[in-house]
Amino acid sequence: MKKISKPIDRGIRNIDSYTHLRGESIYVDDVNVREGTLNAVVFDSNCAHGKIKNIDYSKALDLAGVICILTAKDVPGENQIGGIFPDEPLFAEGEVHFWGQPIALIIAETKTIAKKARRLIVADYEELPVITTAKQAKDKGSFISAPRSFNLGDVDSTFAKCDYVFEGESFSNGQEHLYIETQGAYAEPLENGNIRIVSSTQGPTAVQKTTAQVLGLPMHKIEIDVTRLGGGFGGKEDQATPWAVMVALAAQHLNQSVKLILDRHDDLRMTGKRHPYESTYKIGLSKDLKILAYEVELLQNAGAAADLSPAIAERTLFHATNSYYVPNVKSTVYSCKTNLPPNTAFRGFGGPQGMFVIESAIAQAASELGVLPSAIQEANLLEENQEFSYGQVATKVEAKNSWMSAKEKFQLEQAREKINEFNSNSPVTKKGLAVMPITFGISFTNTQMNHARALVHIYQDGSIGISTAAVEMGQGVNTKLLQIAADIFSVNGRKVKIESTNTTRVANTSPSAASSTADLNGKALVMACENLLNRLKNIVVQEYKVDEKTVELKNEWVYVEGEKTEITWEQLIFKAMAQRVALTENAHYATPIIHFDKSKEKGHPFAYHVYGTAIVTATVDCLRGTYEFDSVKIVHDYGKSMNPGIDLGQVEGALIQGIGWMTLEEISYADNGRLLSNALSTYKVPDIYSVPKEVEVLPLETDGNDMAILKSKAVGEPPLMYGIGAYFAIQNAMKAFNPNYEMKFHAPMTPEKVLLGLYNR
Repeated sequence: MKKISKPIDRGIRNIDSYTHLRGESIYVDDVNVREGTLNAVVFDSNCAHGKIKNIDYSKALDLAGVICILTAKDVPGENQIGGIFPDEPLFAEGEVHFWGQPIALIIAETKTIAKKARRLIVADYEELPVITTAKQAKDKGSFISAPRSFNLGDVDSTFAKCDYVFEGESFSNGQEHLYIETQGAYAEPLENGNIRIVSSTQGPTAVQKTTAQVLGLPMHKIEIDVTRLGGGFGGKEDQATPWAVMVALAAQHLNQSVKLILDRHDDLRMTGKRHPYESTYKIGLSKDLKILAYEVELLQNAGAAADLSPAIAERTLFHATNSYYVPNVKSTVYSCKTNLPPNTAFRGFGGPQGMFVIESAIAQAASELGVLPSAIQEANLLEENQEFSYGQVATKVEAKNSWMSAKEKFQLEQAREKINEFNSNSPVTKKGLAVMPITFGISFTNTQMNHARALVHIYQDGSIGISTAAVEMGQGVNTKLLQIAADIFSVNGRKVKIESTNTTRVANTSPSAASSTADLNGKALVMACENLLNRLKNIVVQEYKVDEKTVELKNEWVYVEGEKTEITWEQLIFKAMAQRVALTENAHYATPIIHFDKSKEKGHPFAYHVYGTAIVTATVDCLRGTYEFDSVKIVHDYGKSMNPGIDLGQVEGALIQGIGWMTLEEISYADNGRLLSNALSTYKVPDIYSVPKEVEVLPLETDGNDMAILKSKAVGEPPLMYGIGAYFAIQNAMKAFNPNYEMKFHAPMTPEKVLLGLYNR
């Protein structure tokens, strides 16, 4: 790939800001619908596990305005939406496996009528035993897939040689995505049996493929279009699919447009969350605090079907040692099948759960040894050319660089002294500090998914249209793509339009996930634009009889040998049209180098890693158990950020989401599998009063990485893990109040748990 000739403008503001602020941005529920469009509501199970004895739809069907009710028997193709494994029916038939599992789709003239009809349906079940936790599932031998293990060195023999060995357990709960835009889709039948679907999905091709499979049609009959999402966070990678399939089925069945937008309560009840993990660990250290051996068993609560759980479990193993080099590792994960909604992708994709366990092990070791956790952390930070447990050799490592930069720039030792002084003079309110390093691999761990395409049109008037597989969901990827094209062609950004993500224009795409969207689609776009630029330069070469190296575009003018010519951008395009030069280019990019052999559990799965270090300070009210975060100070590895404003927003947003997962957001299910945290009155997310008083993010000074787009590293997921530091900052404040406090590693650390822990209850 050729390098861009002029430095990229690294400061374009988010192109969606204007329409977002004015409320003019278009989401699925805003799409102009065809006259006569019908509305759909899902009828779902209110039993977590049972045989369907009988369902009486008669009263619902008799309700005026109800058009029809579709069930599994109305599926012309396969009643199956499972991605990795075919283990999830679109509509339950015969048996239900989680509370909220779709059984039927009610189509009516209005949504109000459809919801009223749902209340008239009577279902009778023969209830079966319900499993809600991963431990219960393991005890009963209930698994989604076979366990997997990454191994390095020999843990068994090494533990015998360690000076210190500690064992413990940890638990990290799930997390609700709570995207602003709930799940939804709109399907419109076209001529000749074609169907167009507007979907709120991170994976348009997955929706297209699954819809075709369920409807018994070839994929080219199904068009998926996505303008943007009102948030995704992984919750719309696979779990946007069923709702799109349902409306497509209804549109096919009725030859009429159908829309389905889930209410918030329906969305909360029917969709999966971040995976809860129950884990046990064993860590062995030398007298100089080197981690010599680490063994961990992770029980993943997958829910009732595979969804993306096997892939998420795999990434947990990839990040089981976080930012540390451990020469002897044995990490094993079990994907446990329970009677909860299938849990799914969430920002970090299993990585945070693995990191939390090793940070818990370090915290326990430090507590029992009477040393600071940071002493163990710093002593074991990853260095150049050391090996991860999955076989990849670390290169361009910035773990120590980010740690030392944070330690120096944020005056870590002075901060500790101030906290100690505060605590010695404050009997009731205590402060705690924690340091949280991160190392996060960038690429889809399924190697075949690491590719993307870009389609670029230059129109006769010099304006430019760009289509890629990137889905804009608030992360600013459209702005970065516009930035790339505007800089390569050296035109004003107003000349560039980022088209909606559409399977007809760009096919066979990977989802917008794994923090790889800008890298994959951006590099494909660079290739397409550079190819077009070379064609345009060749026109000038032929006309001026000069070397191509002397030709450049600057600010919509052609320059030759540094001198401005009389040819404008528009005139250059006119010349191209006159000479029948192709002004359309389609480029394909596939990430080089990466590979992974699952039969050996070894390889080089990541294009590069992102590093960083956060210092988190918390204050705990030891009478009430409440807490607040005084500051989070971060040195983050952006590489060479192509848009610092957007990237800073991603760091701050991910941080707060990570803090929420670790402190406030507690998913709760009853023993019968019913979701208890089913409303914003029972599920707390961070608000303006719970975010840190101060967040400071400094870029780590590096040369960047050529595997990242324009050396600008991925920024979507890695910063979420800084939030783990919030958990340990609270624990350290608790220990300052009660030196006999026995550290527990059961997240989230809610105020109720803090209060009980402060008094050893």
